[in-house]
Amino acid sequence: MSGVAAEFGELYGAGPDGVWAAPGRVNLIGEYTDFNEGFVLPLALPHTAVAAVSRRDDGVLRLHSGDVDGGIVRLDVAGLEPGGGGPGGGWAAYPAGVVWALREAGHPVGGADVHLASTVPTGAGLSSSAALEVVTALALSELYGLGLSGPEIARIAQRAENAFVGVPCGIMDQMASACAAEGHALFLDTRDLSYRQVPFDLAAVGLRLLVVDTRVKHALGDGAYAERRAGCEAGARALGVRALRDVDVEQLPDALGRLTDETVRRYVRHVVSDNDRVARTIALLDAGDPRAVGPLLVEGHASLRDDLRVSCPELDLAVEAAVEAGALGARMTGGGFGGSAVVLVEDSSAEDVAKAVRGAFERAGYAEPGLFAAVPSAGARRVG
Repeated sequence: MSGVAAEFGELYGAGPDGVWAAPGRVNLIGEYTDFNEGFVLPLALPHTAVAAVSRRDDGVLRLHSGDVDGGIVRLDVAGLEPGGGGPGGGWAAYPAGVVWALREAGHPVGGADVHLASTVPTGAGLSSSAALEVVTALALSELYGLGLSGPEIARIAQRAENAFVGVPCGIMDQMASACAAEGHALFLDTRDLSYRQVPFDLAAVGLRLLVVDTRVKHALGDGAYAERRAGCEAGARALGVRALRDVDVEQLPDALGRLTDETVRRYVRHVVSDNDRVARTIALLDAGDPRAVGPLLVEGHASLRDDLRVSCPELDLAVEAAVEAGALGARMTGGGFGGSAVVLVEDSSAEDVAKAVRGAFERAGYAEPGLFAAVPSAGARRVG
């Protein structure tokens, strides 16, 4: 963290007012349920976006990333407007969008100098964008004395991504980054943002959660995510409910019988069944039986692959190879079309499973995947 502060000083000529960090996340189960007002179960990763920030009150926003080639992006706070992919056509849209969203919400943010550095893999489905948004929102909340809560920060960050960047994401990623707790998974009701920290110390029971980064980059702004969101909303309208969260799993056969569009039927089946898988996972964790979660992961992957159709050959291979090598369960995580999978394994067999996945990718001619353990970590916080 001190390195980021030193880099800030070299860029801007003086030290920052503070340094903040916000993590990426991996979602254990509950995918594409958040924008349907459903349930999710993410956990924060050790990988973080770090921001060194100083307040300024002259209407100028200066942004710099240590991870992207290019100099300082200088923007007029009063002139920030959504559209066009944001300033610089890329990463700068996320922190700039947060400033815009704060001002839209009535918070008197007059500018800032920001230097960012991130260890969250980009394009891996691990919420690198949410980490950038949340760390910026937290820093500005503290520097401007806004006193925003974790859920309020998440709402601002989501609005920045929805309205400014133009990605119609749900709230899960931002809530996980803002509110997660070390050693826990976050059981979140996305309707009202109520949440519960669920103990998730796998190491204590001889288990490990691996993340397999397929190295296949996804871009959720390309329309596929938006199309599925629109399909889910169409299903809710056809069923006469506010959101698909209001369809219970016992009602699913009747609901599917009332839908005529086959694509909408598939989307509805996935969302309703995945909400149920979250509930069953929570029950197993509360009962102290995390090993029994494995089959639910496999079931969830099949639903994402066959009903939602957001998987890809690399994700399918990662799941199949891991399970064949003795993993308790595995599934794709995140928005799909690439990105990452999660694999629940006995700690004693983790290396064998990782070796099997790497071998399967090599035989298929795919790029070598990245593998690391997902250790439930702390949410956004000040670090300097």
